[in-house]
Amino acid sequence: MYETQLMSNGEVSIVVVTMRFDASNLAGLIAVLSKYVVMTRMAPGCRNIDFVLSALQDNRVLIIQKWDSVESQREHFDSALMVEMAKSCKNILIKAPEIELFDSLSAHDLA
Repeated sequence: MYETQLMSNGEVSIVVVTMRFDASNLAGLIAVLSKYVVMTRMAPGCRNIDFVLSALQDNRVLIIQKWDSVESQREHFDSALMVEMAKSCKNILIKAPEIELFDSLSAHDLA
């Protein structure tokens, strides 16, 4: 069971992380990220994780993660699994991955 954070309006707070990878070896990157995605789905606080290939940019992969809390996300980023994935990406990327963290935004917040 995972603890979910509630915002002041009673809505669930979800942390979203994107990681964009540009590969020099796409097959190698897909192998590394496939394992990472499957294992991360079992991490405490992980609500969902998927990866997709860019339809416009060759050899670009995007991972999208949703976490119950910032704490869960940070613990995962400090985990052995994350370190293993990062080390496995050595020599198969054109450049360092671009990582972005997003906070929850409810449609009610826009009204």
